Amino acid sequence: MWYRLLADFLVLTHFAFVLFVLLGGLLALRFPRMAWVHLPAAAWGAAIEFAGWICPLTPWEQSLRRLGGEAGYSGGFIEHYLIPVLYPSGLTPSVQVVLGVIVVAVNLVVYGAVLRKRRRDNVTPTVG
Repeated sequence: MWYRLLADFLVLTHFAFVLFVLLGGLLALRFPRMAWVHLPAAAWGAAIEFAGWICPLTPWEQSLRRLGGEAGYSGGFIEHYLIPVLYPSGLTPSVQVVLGVIVVAVNLVVYGAVLRKRRRDNVTPTVG
């Protein structure tokens, strides 16, 4: 039971990280220093996709499931709804490249907005 709970927690953590990679730059609009945390995470997420690697969390989660006596991802909310998002059945190298491009594109747009906001905030109005 503990292994299954750990595996479920790991899937939730993995899902949160994926969301952070994709949308975490939005936090930098409000908290500019968040970019120091988000940019390396986004680079890692894009690298995983472009290189066709498997995130280390995936085999760890699968190992926990095996230790918990599970053979696959059947049953429960987490397994039914979250795992297909993280591990889609049609994931091919081409799809991974598209996902990597999406990560980079979304973050370029967000960080463009961050830079514009920062420039706007740093402009000091002149009093004449």
